[in-house]
Amino acid sequence: MTPEARADRLCEGIVRGNRSDLARGISVVENGEDEAGYLLQHAYRSRLTASVTGLTGAPGVGKSTMVDGLVSLFRQAGLTVGVIAVDPSSPFTGGAILGDRVRMRSHTVDTGVFYRSLASRGHLGGVSRHTGDVIALMNLYGFSEIIVETVGTGQSEVDIMRYADTVVVTLAPGLGDDVQAIKAGILEIGDVFCINKADLPGADKARREIEMMLHLREPGGWSPPVVETVAAGGQGLKDLLLAIESHRQYLSSVNLRDERRKGAYMAVLEEYLRGETVETVLRDSRLDGTLEKILHDLASGITDPRTAARFLVDKYVKESQMSSS
Repeated sequence: MTPEARADRLCEGIVRGNRSDLARGISVVENGEDEAGYLLQHAYRSRLTASVTGLTGAPGVGKSTMVDGLVSLFRQAGLTVGVIAVDPSSPFTGGAILGDRVRMRSHTVDTGVFYRSLASRGHLGGVSRHTGDVIALMNLYGFSEIIVETVGTGQSEVDIMRYADTVVVTLAPGLGDDVQAIKAGILEIGDVFCINKADLPGADKARREIEMMLHLREPGGWSPPVVETVAAGGQGLKDLLLAIESHRQYLSSVNLRDERRKGAYMAVLEEYLRGETVETVLRDSRLDGTLEKILHDLASGITDPRTAARFLVDKYVKESQMSSS
């Protein structure tokens, strides 16, 4: 069977709601198998209908517990949910270290919920290179809601704003999150702020500090609310969901939802442009021995990485474009 035929069969299964085919399709895309391109052609040509919510924040703030609680509320409303949990990567296998097993707790046998762990594989920004692709496959499957939980680095998780309709920034008292927020530019990406573990000392102080910093933002547009939750006990999660839905209504009222979706497509496009360029340059320069010579020159102090990179791009990207035209 050809890769195109295998992709067609996978696509048909995903559209029919076959969870095994969805899991297989995600693996095909993550691993760059032959049928990945054909499968993604189907996925991206289907209409993007699911609402995408991103949860980000430092390790230990309770993101996974919050995801579990939000999934419960969505299911109570009769909605189906796909969850993408971005995990750190194994330096040996490249696979996700934590995996689904720690997240699939109260919805293990719920056919209306699908959890998938994605390995970050060294990708900065708290998400995986294939986050946009997996969102597209989950849309093809037909989920009503998609939740993306970032890897939990705490310092560089800003890429989620490019994929999600609504970004929830999660903080917890006593972890120095206010300082991290300033460093990482978290204030700029958050549509909703959540102080989780609000039963701990310092919750009121954390809320005041976040609200004070939010007042420093440029006036106008959406004003991010600050919600307090104790996700482990389920307290405040309904208020959090109301805040998320309020932001969605705002996006629709000012015709910004389509702009956010264009931003998501731009993020995916940039990933593929980088990938195509890097793969082309490394492959061709390795074949003719140029890469080995440049590595020798770098180690000898004859050149520098910036100059070498520009030389490689000129030689293997620009020259190939000129010869093809």
